[in-house]
Amino acid sequence: MNVIQRLQAPTPKFFRTLRTIGLALAAASGALLAAPVALPAAIVTLAGYLTVAGSVATAISQTAIEDDYDDDDAGS
Repeated sequence: MNVIQRLQAPTPKFFRTLRTIGLALAAASGALLAAPVALPAAIVTLAGYLTVAGSVATAISQTAIEDDYDDDDAGS
């Protein structure tokens, strides 16, 4: 199974939820980083870490596939 087939395969419900949470974290932290007001350094640092965590969670969740997915159905 190559990467394209893996990304097109069905994703389990838990990982769809985790992907949504990761996207929300990345979006919220991006808004904090782009805020036009001066924020404390701790908040900016935390927002940077949340951006990375949200992006990684989203990427990993997207590549998870269901156990009963069959390679032959992918049209190889």
